[in-house]
Amino acid sequence: RFMIKQIEQTFKSSREDRKSSKQGQGKGWSSGKDAICETFILRLVSCVQLASKLSLHYKIVNSDTALKFLQSLKYSYTKQELLESELAILKALHFQINVSTPLTYVELLLEVLGHNGCLLPAKPLHEMCMHVLDFSYLTRDAIYDTLLKIAIENSTPSQLQVAKFLTVKEDFMLLAVGIISTSAFIL
Repeated sequence: RFMIKQIEQTFKSSREDRKSSKQGQGKGWSSGKDAICETFILRLVSCVQLASKLSLHYKIVNSDTALKFLQSLKYSYTKQELLESELAILKALHFQINVSTPLTYVELLLEVLGHNGCLLPAKPLHEMCMHVLDFSYLTRDAIYDTLLKIAIENSTPSQLQVAKFLTVKEDFMLLAVGIISTSAFIL
């Protein structure tokens, strides 16, 4: 999302520069494109670092790890530049980076089950959940169409029924519970 926003902003500012200075097309966009290319790897590493922090992963990608990686690629960024890159990404996304996914809910519920003494082994359950989640996404439309038809006991739902059922389709917590239940049943 960040890279898309950055490219949009660069293109918009180059277009505004062209209008105000009545220059040719290439110069403003070209310099903006060069700026994006120069910082691409730094921004990419910063995005990975932010994603790692968001997932609260036990092997978080900290700034030292990120700097070592950048140095292995022959880049000589400082810790300050890395922090500024993270901040630039956060600002560009208006600090709204926590996009929920069904996987987030599945892993959250598995953590809760683990802390509450679930009898099933965590690793096989997690692996099965990933397979069931993949399958559910590949067959998402068929699954939800069937659920809707069963819920309304009719094979041709009205537009109103489809609209009301949309909340069920968008409920990631409900999907996560279904994924975990199905996985536990399979195991």
